[in-house]
Amino acid sequence: MRQRAATLGTGASTHISTFHSLCVRILHQYAAKAGINPNFSIYNESDQVKCAIQAVKDCELDTANFSPRRCLAAISTLKNKLIDVDTFKADADDFFSKTLAGIYARYQHILSEQNALDFDDLLAKTAFLLQKSPDVCRELGNRFKFLLIDEYQDTNRAQYEIAKAIVSAHNNICVTGDPDQSIYRWRGADIRNILAFEEDWPDATVVKLEENFRSTANILETADELISFNQNRKEKKLVPTKPCGKDVIVEVYEDELEEARAVGRQVRELTGKGVSLNDIAVFYRVNSMSRVLEEAFIQDKIPYQIVRGTEFYNRKEIRDLLAYLKILVNPDNEIALLRIINTPARGIGKTTIDRVRSYAALHNITFFDGLKNVERIESLSKAPKGKIASFVNMIEGFKKDIAGKVAPLAERVFNESGLAEFLKQDQNALENANELINAAAQYDEQAEQPSLLDYLQQISLFSDVDAYDASSGRLALMTLHAAKGLEFENVFIIGVEDGLLPHERSNTDEGGDELEEERRLFFVGITRTKVGLHISYARYRTIRGQMLRTIPSRFLYELGADFAQENDASSCVTRYAIRNTQYDTIPYFITGQLVRHEKFGLGRVKEFNDVGERSSVVVTFNTGQTRTLMVKYANLSKV
Repeated sequence: MRQRAATLGTGASTHISTFHSLCVRILHQYAAKAGINPNFSIYNESDQVKCAIQAVKDCELDTANFSPRRCLAAISTLKNKLIDVDTFKADADDFFSKTLAGIYARYQHILSEQNALDFDDLLAKTAFLLQKSPDVCRELGNRFKFLLIDEYQDTNRAQYEIAKAIVSAHNNICVTGDPDQSIYRWRGADIRNILAFEEDWPDATVVKLEENFRSTANILETADELISFNQNRKEKKLVPTKPCGKDVIVEVYEDELEEARAVGRQVRELTGKGVSLNDIAVFYRVNSMSRVLEEAFIQDKIPYQIVRGTEFYNRKEIRDLLAYLKILVNPDNEIALLRIINTPARGIGKTTIDRVRSYAALHNITFFDGLKNVERIESLSKAPKGKIASFVNMIEGFKKDIAGKVAPLAERVFNESGLAEFLKQDQNALENANELINAAAQYDEQAEQPSLLDYLQQISLFSDVDAYDASSGRLALMTLHAAKGLEFENVFIIGVEDGLLPHERSNTDEGGDELEEERRLFFVGITRTKVGLHISYARYRTIRGQMLRTIPSRFLYELGADFAQENDASSCVTRYAIRNTQYDTIPYFITGQLVRHEKFGLGRVKEFNDVGERSSVVVTFNTGQTRTLMVKYANLSKV
């Protein structure tokens, strides 16, 4: 933005900043009027969480029952709506609200004691300052004769009030934005700010910027048809400046593995035609969906990058759970042991750990053996000894289940270690951990003799993504939220299924606002595309270790009746082409049926799991052996 202003010859005299940086300047200048010390610190998310934890504890509450992160999110919402502690306390009329009011008050007191503001305070305190100080409003209005705001659809109540106060003397305000791209409601953005702009400034001139210079006509018609189902919007129609272009492809796959492999094949086809990997992106609704894509791309040697995220196996929650599993195979792995001994927190601190390590070094034994001999460490009191003994007993209990399938063990470790409860504070992290269990279940199904050691060795290969050269051009993987503001020649949007897109959270929203935001999110993904758009869903998807039948997203039906209809002559013919991947017919078996296997001979079907391409059958053979076989590969004949 500064570069563009500089080309107009006004860059030096124009103040260009985010709302937050403008507020920092205002609060520094008018600190006394705002009731703060001008030398305040700005706390980041990590700092805020620490303060929230302290606030919950100071209120003599259990952090397991009152998640600090959830309390922090609630406080953030209140601040964005300009509801201060006193106002919230006065209106609190139930147990939770009254308790949250106490946490809110304590949290603000901790910030004040440390002369700190969080990000929401920067906006809220500026808004409160301007509301009570007309003289400050006048000074700012004289300084900023004209106010221009970009991405106005993403502003919250506090930002709205700040803008309104600054221009109150002259009403010289210009905003740009697209209500159809308002996708940050969960961060406090209020779409009503842009929808009601003409009501706030009745003399405003509205200029519709409908010409689109990015996408082909097919893509824009798809986006227009989808977003027309939203009620809370300003009517407009995107006008293409490019011809129809390629069909929008809707692809159907048997499961998420086939989907990921197919995307990889199509990426290879595109690069074979000279398309750069820099011009290709894959979008998904939630971070956990990247895992199968990453594995497929590593196998196909397709360089990729996670945009605004972390590679799946390098995410903290994944590394934590894997560290537990690694200890079961190799208790001498001290790095993994140090990672988990107090994760989640169980009261085993640095001093205790240092004393155990000193004891182990003195007696020439491993750190884990030192933990097992904790009763002999005289420098430790009874309390830390008890906590360490409990930890060791938990690990030894897990080791008893090390033989056999990995997924049940991983799920047990996840639940009984306390990680599952701990990650309830972070929905994305919880979904990622569940996706790791899904990966283990898929490994169990595919491996002839599943073992934890073999699985961990495979995972270590998937984790090694550092060999890719970041400067050589890589495929982009990202959530739909992360795609905002970007553009690519070719885009794949995967997992377009009810429960994912729209997200399952929108099902509990009676007003329909969440569903409309999910539709806008899909709209944003579609309009990132210049030329080629591939939309896909899977008939089956692994959810928390179970293969479940999916429902195609309702949004697909809003794109067109059958995804393959012809339009009138004034439009593009065959805007959609549906591709339904073809599979050989999978045999169906019934319990008790007699079958023959080339190697194991005659047997009788004990159980049949009908999940399409990944159907399995449990057979008890005449030899007395019972085996679980993948129907697709078993080559069983019915007798």
